[in-house]
Amino acid sequence: MENWQRLRCSSSNCGSSASVPAVPLSCKEQQQECRCAVVIVDHGSRRKASNDMLLEFCQLYQQLTQHSIVEPAHMEIAEPTIAQAVGRCVEAGASRVVIAPYFLSRGRHIQEDIPALVAAAQEQFAGVSCSIADPIGIDPLMVQLIQSRVSAALLKDCGAAADPSGASEAAVPSAAAATTGQR
Repeated sequence: MENWQRLRCSSSNCGSSASVPAVPLSCKEQQQECRCAVVIVDHGSRRKASNDMLLEFCQLYQQLTQHSIVEPAHMEIAEPTIAQAVGRCVEAGASRVVIAPYFLSRGRHIQEDIPALVAAAQEQFAGVSCSIADPIGIDPLMVQLIQSRVSAALLKDCGAAADPSGASEAAVPSAAAATTGQR
């Protein structure tokens, strides 16, 4: 059974909260020992606003997790590239880098392109260990997120303001409960 902790974003324009798996103490100690970094990589876009969204997400991720080194990267089209992000992690003292794809499914980019780009980056930075996390995929947390967006759209269509208490999401069990079998 996974241990979950409730975290709240302290960004002035956010105010959201999320239940996330708690990082076990042994993992926290390993992160500090090896200086583990996270690179969150998306596709990349010609639109600055799209690329800025990844930067904002990385800042939120860093704030809500135990990771002190978090860098954004774009697979193509925009910078920073995966190699540039890994370089920033190494400059910050990381000896291990986890590449976390901000992709839904295990398509060609996940199976071929990102592994090739990570391998090239790892050749540039000898001594750093890189691994690639799974894509987002199918997860109860995604159901909760989509339901939140659907509820907001329905409320908007009805001319009502979204309920800031989250009461409109009551029909969807929390992702923590769904993954632990609790309701």
